[in-house]
Amino acid sequence: PDLLSDAAGDLLLGSACVGCASPGRVLCRRCEAALPRHGGPAWPTPTPAGLATPFAGGRYDGLLRTLVNEHKERAVLGLAAPLGRVLADVLRDLVASRPDADPGGPVVLVPVPSRRSVVRSRGHDPLLRIARAAAARSRRRGLAATVARPLSPSRRVVDQSTLGAADRAVNLAGSLRCRRPPRPGPGLVVIVDDVLTTGATAREAQRALEDADVPVAGIAVVAATRRRWPGGTWASG
Repeated sequence: PDLLSDAAGDLLLGSACVGCASPGRVLCRRCEAALPRHGGPAWPTPTPAGLATPFAGGRYDGLLRTLVNEHKERAVLGLAAPLGRVLADVLRDLVASRPDADPGGPVVLVPVPSRRSVVRSRGHDPLLRIARAAAARSRRRGLAATVARPLSPSRRVVDQSTLGAADRAVNLAGSLRCRRPPRPGPGLVVIVDDVLTTGATAREAQRALEDADVPVAGIAVVAATRRRWPGGTWASG
């Protein structure tokens, strides 16, 4: 039956697995099973001063990189669920690492915001979609996770693709503001993003929240760049 449904999907929708190109599903079961099932610390080098503990599901390469880019840049919306599952696993392990955490939550996920022009050009907000999928999956597991969007850009920044860690930090300094702080109360506030590179973006999001008296418990991301990865210190899978 699965083969028939895959063939029908390929015929009707023209879809194929983004990982192995097998027909029918945007992510076949074999490729989905190969995605990370755990998260662990992924400190960037150098680490921005004061950065909350960052957890990632795996290296930003191979299948993870393909999924993030296909979902973000090509709007393959069917990938939000598997990416959300990876982020939910990262969140679970981040929460479990904290001795002050209630295993059942509550946990507030705060996505790093994109500029409105970027969201319009892509036709969707990929990180928000992944964060909501991660929160929904976490709730099914018994963790009281919600998504809040208190952060917004406060000024324009230049493209960061060619900038190093120090220049990224300068470029991003003061670029976010916290408009509507999450309501105070028990629980954890976790910044979420798709990829951790230098940590400058996450640190700016953390700064904006902390300036609004919102403590940040950690940073959960789908993937971390290879050059920032502490080689061999933790496994994905």
